[in-house]
Amino acid sequence: QLPEQQKTSESPLSWFRRVYLPPALHPLNKTLVKGSKWKDIDSTQEKRRSFLHDFCKKYNSRKKLQTHLVHLVSRIYVEDRHKVLYCEVPKAGCSNWKRVLMVLNGLAVSAHNISHDDVHYGNHLRKLDSYDLKGIYTRLNMYTKFIFVRDPMERLVSAFRDKFEHPNSYYHPVFGKAIIKKYRQNADEEALKTGSGVKFKEFIQYLLDSHRPVGMDIHWEQVTKLCYPCLINYDFIGKFETLEEDANYFLQMVGAPADLKFPKFKDRHSSDERTSAEVVRQYLKELSKEEKQLTYDFYYLDYLMFNYTS
Repeated sequence: QLPEQQKTSESPLSWFRRVYLPPALHPLNKTLVKGSKWKDIDSTQEKRRSFLHDFCKKYNSRKKLQTHLVHLVSRIYVEDRHKVLYCEVPKAGCSNWKRVLMVLNGLAVSAHNISHDDVHYGNHLRKLDSYDLKGIYTRLNMYTKFIFVRDPMERLVSAFRDKFEHPNSYYHPVFGKAIIKKYRQNADEEALKTGSGVKFKEFIQYLLDSHRPVGMDIHWEQVTKLCYPCLINYDFIGKFETLEEDANYFLQMVGAPADLKFPKFKDRHSSDERTSAEVVRQYLKELSKEEKQLTYDFYYLDYLMFNYTS
């Protein structure tokens, strides 16, 4: 346990100084990529990989991270046929990526007829932490590891809209009730009973509270704590902002069937406007200047590692 003074003065980058340096940046195998149309995407990809590698090298040291390997890989899905590992980042295209992995694995013919519940609750895909240590190490060393990320504030607002602005049998009673009880003055009985109607400002108060009434959730956890990009040497870094192009380039690179294209459809609440920079600006109007800054600070490493601007 750190003393209170040390806790508050610790730099957001300091935990990186407790981990191993990442391995050397290896060239990607692009022998299966055909045609010159991928040239720009390939160039962008190399820049992202180099940027992340240089960032990790700059802020790392050779001290050991006190985290068990099994925990580090707990969010990574395995597809053995095409030898790929996918680290799930919620609200960055993860539902459709899981559909694609199911098709690659021969569990479905098309990504378009797999339901949301089948994707998330069907347990069709294996995670890397379900293998023994030898199986984990072998796959980490031999398979193509990929991740898709998103502008941190867009991802946050998207998660809030999905979980709190629509009926939800888990997030309202578990998170909503606790948030309203702690952060809403003179809350009425109905709100306290159902947990529905959480305001974005209340959600941010919860997010920034070091004594949260209920724990973190993967939908708004930092990517740095979901996928450990400075410990796991990801071969491919896709972005939600260029999702379709990046995804289809990656599929060709790993030898996916030619007719398999990344799905374009919105997984849920398809009639809602997609969370864009303009939508985010509307939500941020509810926050004070200090709350905006603290929220940015909360995702500081995600902004830095993946070269996003605030």
